[in-house]
Amino acid sequence: MPLGEKRRLKIALISPPPASQWAFVDYQNPTIGLAYLAAVLEKEGHEVKVFDCPPLHVDYSQIKQVIGRFLPDMVGITSVTATFNSALKVAQIAKQAHPNAFVVLGGPHVTIADDSFILLHPEVDVVVKGEGEQTILDLAAYVSGKRNLQDVVGITFAKNGQLTHTPNRPCIQNLDDLPFPAWHLFPLIKYRIFHKIGVPMLTSRGCGSNCSFCLIPRTAGTTFRARTPASVAKEMEYVKQQYHADFVTFNDEIFTYDKEHVLGICQEIKQRKIKLPWDCQTRPDLISKELLQTMKSANCQSINFGIESGSQKMLNIMRKPATVEQNTLAISWAKEAGLSVTVSLVLGYPGETQETLMQTIDFIKKNKPDDLYLFLATPFPSTPLRDAVTDLGWKMSQDWNSYEMQTASFENPLIPFEQINKAREIFYNQLYSPQYIIRHWFKGTIYSKVMVENGLHQLLWRFKLPWLSSNFKRLVRL
Repeated sequence: MPLGEKRRLKIALISPPPASQWAFVDYQNPTIGLAYLAAVLEKEGHEVKVFDCPPLHVDYSQIKQVIGRFLPDMVGITSVTATFNSALKVAQIAKQAHPNAFVVLGGPHVTIADDSFILLHPEVDVVVKGEGEQTILDLAAYVSGKRNLQDVVGITFAKNGQLTHTPNRPCIQNLDDLPFPAWHLFPLIKYRIFHKIGVPMLTSRGCGSNCSFCLIPRTAGTTFRARTPASVAKEMEYVKQQYHADFVTFNDEIFTYDKEHVLGICQEIKQRKIKLPWDCQTRPDLISKELLQTMKSANCQSINFGIESGSQKMLNIMRKPATVEQNTLAISWAKEAGLSVTVSLVLGYPGETQETLMQTIDFIKKNKPDDLYLFLATPFPSTPLRDAVTDLGWKMSQDWNSYEMQTASFENPLIPFEQINKAREIFYNQLYSPQYIIRHWFKGTIYSKVMVENGLHQLLWRFKLPWLSSNFKRLVRL
């Protein structure tokens, strides 16, 4: 493409539909990655439209119609592993609707998976690896005729049947340089939970942990990079005033990775008198009783701990730094501080047995978190977990659609996933009782109401009403 003057482009950014229509129910929050990409593109003067398909129930036919009307110069599609096939279908649809569109595919999956697929899918012009904000700007400059494609770092593309890999792009070091996410391009009212608007935020990027099942260090870097507390507080004020946010979810992988960073944010919130509830997720070994109390005083209302297992044997295998005792203390301290506590666990990891599974169930019963997520171990590409399953010679699914952490994606001869799912179903049915729903409803917070929603959803599945349960979360957001 000849170099020339930069022009204003029309750019469509898409989060593809989930592979299954029933999976719509699992997507609740607006996609923050698209919001950041849209913000940097708009700042550069481009016209941007966002199609956040999963939470808004946008299907393929609607995507084709919209692209056919908008006729974007460039289409950016993000995907995780479970939506990779869907992303390829969106790319095909984009080319059908507008053959001249330059189609870009990015996100966690293509950052770490073999990208030779691009040779078989000419509808994808470029693959973006890693953080995309600067790369998308450089690609826009290429499309507008201002630079050569081979000079854009952090991409893969095919030419004459050969793959070209440009050098990896370094992670963004000064996150304060990024504009606030472009939430005005999202119909936030459609994401409401019990008529409350929640907005996701990031105060940091990168993860120094080395959990054997996780992609984040390989996709977002291992170096912890944090925004200044003043920038975080300013954004909280902004989303409250501009978008009438009722609560904020900090999407950092480990919110309390740097204690001083958290204390600085809490201090800014209190000094500015920001009356906005917020929640976060973190590791149990990176909190203290005093830190949790400080967070509560700054309006933190809910915390999610990555517990992963109630078995010390399994924690060691997963390379989790916390012990069962630390996990127990963390839940106790959070409850004592007045926080709602959610825990996330991974079941069926290689080494799991009936004994370790029951240790996890017993741990939950003993510590009584307010809510929990029981995920199935999923061997994402380039993770030690995938290497372990491969080395063991266990059969592994080649269907990326099943990699959504609720479906068995490999065979574990030590404990069949049917057995794990049965134990999980029994436990969920016991937890989400009518008493659970009533108790959390009367707590009155937005987080307790989300727990009510989860409980009602589980009850509908329990009473064999799959259509209603699959559409339940969509209905309560009307």
